[in-house]
Amino acid sequence: QAQLVESGGGLVQAGGSLRLSCAASGGTFGNYAMGWFRRAPGKEREFVAAISWTGGRTYFADSIQGRFTISRDNAKNTVYLQMNNLKPEDTAVYYCAAHLGGSYYYQGGYDYWGRGTQVTVSS
Repeated sequence: QAQLVESGGGLVQAGGSLRLSCAASGGTFGNYAMGWFRRAPGKEREFVAAISWTGGRTYFADSIQGRFTISRDNAKNTVYLQMNNLKPEDTAVYYCAAHLGGSYYYQGGYDYWGRGTQVTVSS
């Protein structure tokens, strides 16, 4: 069964950078747009970024605009989230998922959620 596995999380100081990876196994997601979401402690899961299946279009939440970039390598079945100038409020579990339809900004249009990777930003 196809699944997504996130990696690359960790502890970083404010202002630092991390690159998250989302790798597909047991199948290919090359024909799907892909998205990243995050859930901070005590909050609902929220949209972070999305990328079209070709990689030609990207979408970002206002809160991370200009600091994060999203990319993909379909040959490697992997999607990346480069996070720069991290802030303590970026602390969350980050999830990737495949977009099946509807708005890119709402999690209801996604499936095949990974189990997430923890990102902690210290001040």
